[in-house]
Amino acid sequence: MTKKDIGDIGEEYAAKYLSEHGCEIVCRNFRIKGGEIDIIAKKGDILHIVEVKTRKPSPLTTGEEAITPRKRELLIRAAGEYLNRNGLEMSCVFDVAVVELSGGSVTDFKYIQRAFTA
Repeated sequence: MTKKDIGDIGEEYAAKYLSEHGCEIVCRNFRIKGGEIDIIAKKGDILHIVEVKTRKPSPLTTGEEAITPRKRELLIRAAGEYLNRNGLEMSCVFDVAVVELSGGSVTDFKYIQRAFTA
């Protein structure tokens, strides 16, 4: 299984979770130079900017540890660009979904709402 395959499974699981919890998925894999947002979801008048970190069991770094200050900066910039391009004036929250896989199946999932602020 490639890193992309692993990431795709985690993103699909997180998107399903969000949908089941009342969010509308409005965009996936929004890219700008230097950054990407895995999932943009809307619930009410709030946009959830979701970073998905998918890991195999016992990784060297946890999904939470992978959200470095630089990664947060890139996500915030990408969110601003998404709002600009779409002419939106909405509040954004930055969430993190941590997915653990073993043998291609999800074995653990943690969703951290408002993991950091802009």
